[in-house]
Amino acid sequence: MSEHQPDLTWRDGGIPVSTRFDDPYFSLDNGLAETQHVFLAGNDLPARFVPDFHIAELGFGTGLNLLTAWMAWDEAASEGQLRFTSFEAFPMAAADMELALKAFPELERYAKRLVAAYAEDPSLATLEGVNAQMVSGDARQTLKMMDFEADAWFLDGFSPAKNPELWDGDLIKQVGIHTKPGGSAATYTAAGFVRRNLADAGFEVSRVSGFGRKRHMTRCWKVAT
Repeated sequence: MSEHQPDLTWRDGGIPVSTRFDDPYFSLDNGLAETQHVFLAGNDLPARFVPDFHIAELGFGTGLNLLTAWMAWDEAASEGQLRFTSFEAFPMAAADMELALKAFPELERYAKRLVAAYAEDPSLATLEGVNAQMVSGDARQTLKMMDFEADAWFLDGFSPAKNPELWDGDLIKQVGIHTKPGGSAATYTAAGFVRRNLADAGFEVSRVSGFGRKRHMTRCWKVAT
């Protein structure tokens, strides 16, 4: 895994920034609140949770989104087990993940379990309490080989201007293929080409209020056919 690990710098004592993409892994204002606004509220969660609800994600990063969804699932006392499938081209070292997640004491009991399981097996095969899988490699190649339809997607790649590969039209079409009819997707970006790619992938797309300094974000729903 080491040859694919990201090159990091650290900002404000604990916020990892990718030197490859010159972009922080989470909001400089409040990463947990951003995840709750963009990815939970953007997908109408936890209100839509049903037994064995399946979230898929582009951009695993620090694991913050997984932990936020996991905590929300537990707080909602949902039946069954949350399923979470994430795709990451440059998996972070476990020690860096542990350092980054120290910024979120609210998630500490989940973060400890995640970091321990990730250090043992980055695919998260040993993580208990949530049915999680982290798929390493280029999502443009790995997603099309997967057999699932998610209830909701967290689209959390680095900025489209700096990481256009993760917002590629063909990849977004695969997101559409791997979404249940009536399923959803949300992202912090409102870039025009991203919204067009989502529409071409079979989603009804809305631009709504973003988090913090971001004026707008995108949420969308897979058209039922």
